[in-house]
Amino acid sequence: MRRDIFQAIADPTRRGIIALIALQAMTPNAIAENFNTTRQAISKHLRILSECDLVKQEQQGREIYYSLEIEKMKEIDQWLEQYRKIWEIRFNQLDKLLSTIKKQKK
Repeated sequence: MRRDIFQAIADPTRRGIIALIALQAMTPNAIAENFNTTRQAISKHLRILSECDLVKQEQQGREIYYSLEIEKMKEIDQWLEQYRKIWEIRFNQLDKLLSTIKKQKK
């Protein structure tokens, strides 16, 4: 079953996991040490992130390490870029309006 990527990143714990493994690959136990939750709950979050292709697994000996799938994050960023541009335009318009009001008060 494919999950919606935006529902996956809507959860604060999953966003925290993404932030952690963006810096370095980690085992589920190492990830769980950073949260006030069970190892099983972290495994469930990792499964959801894996189903969305946001994280990848790599077996190293007996351990499984999770790391961030950068290309999938780029897809999210590209989708967000369209909205970022709209807000930049609106903020620039607001800056101009505030400058005009400030000049009129002088």
